[in-house]
Formats: sequence, structure tokens, C-alpha cells
Amino acid sequence: MGLKSFFEKTKIEAGCDEAGRGCLAGPVFAAAVILPEKFHHKLLNDSKLMTPENRNLLRGIIENKAVAWAVAMCDHSEIDAINILNASFLAMHRALDQLPVIPETILVDGNRFKKYKNIFHHCIVDGDAKYKAIAAASVLAKTHRDQYMLKLHDSFPQYGWNTNKAYATKFHREALMKFGETPYHRKSFRLDYQLELEFEV
Repeated sequence: MGLKSFFEKTKIEAGCDEAGRGCLAGPVFAAAVILPEKFHHKLLNDSKLMTPENRNLLRGIIENKAVAWAVAMCDHSEIDAINILNASFLAMHRALDQLPVIPETILVDGNRFKKYKNIFHHCIVDGDAKYKAIAAASVLAKTHRDQYMLKLHDSFPQYGWNTNKAYATKFHREALMKFGETPYHRKSFRLDYQLELEFEV
């Protein structure tokens, strides 16, 4: 079954999703997207199920065809200050703030969200695999964050961010133990990678 075009056909709906929530370094990115009612592309899906090439191809199409779109982030220091869940919500709110069109409903990937202004929202588990607007937001959040991490990789190549994008891969965690943390690492995530490495079989 394909992605659904809308939750409520009579409403202007913005899809929201984030990327980078589980990373050890760098910001969390979020996107908000309002698609035309008849938008369709055969490649559109949950961004995690797409190849990097297809994600980048769709990024341009979404940004060109969307009624409105915006991308925002919370950096590593904000994540440490307010925790990753609240930082994810704040990044989504910042993206919504930038939309030139005000949505009537927000479709959010996941099971939790912090109310945005007076706009009603629906939390949808695996929403990026169910609704086009959320899938489009997942593509924009992921591609914009990947682009950001590729730039950081040029300054810190030893951590492999060009391939792992700062997720907690074995290579990344071993590099942390060998080289220590960069200014972009999330200090509140420090214990996680040390424990994972210590108890890995």
C-alpha cells in the first residue's frame, strides 16, 4: 500500500520529522513540509529506506514542488542543555516557525510532540512510512543533516562522519576512545558509547 496524501483532506497539513536524534555528535535537524494535494513521486518513502542518491534527488524535487518547506536544527550544546527529546521538538517548532504558509494540522512522526501554538497535531508512529508529507520531511531533515555532517567530517576525518554521520557505530565509538571528543560531541551522550563499547561482545 502506498503513502497516504493526507490525514484530513479539507485541512492544510504540514508533515514534520527529525534526523540525528540517536547520534553521538552534531545537531538534530527537523523539517516541516506542506505538499500539494496531488503530489506524487514513485521514489518517495521513509528516508531510512532510500538510497542516498534517491534521497538527494527527491530533496530537490520536494523543495521545488512543495507548497512550503523549512528545515531547522538544535545544536549539540542545546541538546545537552534540554535533552534530545526536547531538542527534537524545538527543532520541529523552529522549522514550523519558518513556513510561509500556516498549517491547520501538523502530522508528526513518532508518538510524542510538544504542542505548537494553537495548531492541532497528530502523532503517527512510523508516519514517515505512511504519509507523504512526513516522508518528505524525513527526506529533507536527513539530507540537510547529512550535508552538514559531511562538512564537519572535513575537519574531523578520524571519526568517519562521511559514512556514519556521527551515529554510534563501532568505528565511531572506537575513534572516540582513541582520539577523545570533538567540540561537536554531545556530552550528555558520553556514558552511552563507553558502556556500549565496554559490554560489546
